[in-house]
Amino acid sequence: MKSPGSAGEVFRVFSRLGLTSFGGPVAHLAYFHQELIVRRRWLSEAQYAQLLAICQFLPGPASSQLGFCLGLLRGGWLGALAAFVAFTLPSALLLVAVALLLPYLDNDTGVAVIHGLKIVAVVVVAHAVSGMARKLCPDVSRQSIAVAAAAIMLLSASAWAQLLVIAAGAGLGITLCRVGQTESAEGFAPPHGPRVGLALLLLFSVLLLCLPFLAQSVGGWASIAEVFYRAGALVFGGGHVVLPLLEESVVGRGWMAADTFLAGYGAAQAVPGPLFSFAAFLGAGMQDTGGWAAAVIALLFIFMPGFLLVAGVLPFWNRVTAHAYAGRAIAGVNAAVVGLLAAALYDPVWVSAIHQPVDVAIALVGWLILTAWGRSAIYVVMWCVLASLGCHFL
Repeated sequence: MKSPGSAGEVFRVFSRLGLTSFGGPVAHLAYFHQELIVRRRWLSEAQYAQLLAICQFLPGPASSQLGFCLGLLRGGWLGALAAFVAFTLPSALLLVAVALLLPYLDNDTGVAVIHGLKIVAVVVVAHAVSGMARKLCPDVSRQSIAVAAAAIMLLSASAWAQLLVIAAGAGLGITLCRVGQTESAEGFAPPHGPRVGLALLLLFSVLLLCLPFLAQSVGGWASIAEVFYRAGALVFGGGHVVLPLLEESVVGRGWMAADTFLAGYGAAQAVPGPLFSFAAFLGAGMQDTGGWAAAVIALLFIFMPGFLLVAGVLPFWNRVTAHAYAGRAIAGVNAAVVGLLAAALYDPVWVSAIHQPVDVAIALVGWLILTAWGRSAIYVVMWCVLASLGCHFL
């Protein structure tokens, strides 16, 4: 099946996103929505929400899985690879380099820049939530599902809550969403079929079961691969949730000092791109075995399980959408996804960025730049960072 775009196109678009997508996983979803759905129309709003729900439901880094799928659907397997490399490589290289500059990240300039980038995330996520809400929650039933989903996420501290919310959204969609709401059942056209999907799911399982034995017998690179593959395969909720597992594996084994680990994690908050790129910092900074080879192994194996899972599941999605009640269920899932993003807009995005009235003012101007003036997110980044620097030193 011929893809609608090319790997070169995917690489160009995701290179820009990889260099400018500050703010963490939730903000990345908003950047993807603005650049690929609103501006370039690679998928419909409903398809994007479905894809996001699939990625949220599976373990692994949801924003990177979503980018991988968008590249896959646009440019085939080469497009998926291009999306991963272009989105991840800038942050991975920066995190390896930034290990040499850690003492400077705590000065006044670094604090102000990071704060400005957090305000950028407020603007971008708010814009995405408002746009998706208008299109995916046009009636009372779906608005109610979205509000309920947001409330559950705000009241629950469990990473499993998002799975419950998505499943409940599907059930409520079947019950509450009636005739005329089945347009959301539009499926996907991946470049591979169910046989390849099953093979990918089998490969995921084989690696998960066999890597521990290989690590025990071989050690070295196999031990690094096993630690990071397990982290990517067994953790829901993205980069922040994987932190305890990585700390236990890396610091607990004596591969890295605790202070270095935490300093690198702090640096990961200040660079664009996926938070899982922190794995490159860990690989490069490991005692004795650290270096570029370890960084590459850590980076590839922490992303691999999530990509295998989502690519394996994707060919079966059209069978799901062909069911009589699929349209209603997916309409409910789409509404629940809006609620998930709305909750994330408040916590962690808003609470970590907005501390005083001037922060609200900076965010409002950024909102005008993005919406009323129709400028790209790059201008929002420039405004928020410069305004934060100005307020910090005046």
